[in-house]
Amino acid sequence: MIDQTAELRLKDKKILIVDDDREVLDSMDLALQAEGALTRTCTDGNSAVRVCESDPPQLVVLDMMLPKRSGFLVLEKVKRLTSPPLVVMVTANEGKRHQQYAEALGVDGYLLKPVRIERLITLAMDLLDK
Repeated sequence: MIDQTAELRLKDKKILIVDDDREVLDSMDLALQAEGALTRTCTDGNSAVRVCESDPPQLVVLDMMLPKRSGFLVLEKVKRLTSPPLVVMVTANEGKRHQQYAEALGVDGYLLKPVRIERLITLAMDLLDK
């Protein structure tokens, strides 16, 4: 049971979650909603870009490996928008080269899978409170 008196740490923050693994997507979605976030979800890179262009979120939680358009290409595209969202990339790839490339493209946070939900929430709070 969720404590209704607890402060919602992400109240009314617009967050887009992009992952092609339905279980990962659903768990992040439920956890962020439980903190008060207004979430949307996508399962491919092209849909993520369309959402960012039409109804820009404040934060995108972005998987690196996606169908139709990779997380890197999504990151590159959304960071060029007039008001680019913050982006946290999540990946199972432990290579430093990928992280460095994401940082060169302007990623705001980088987490390795399996992502600890509390770590994701804390990072989202830190980024959105800047």
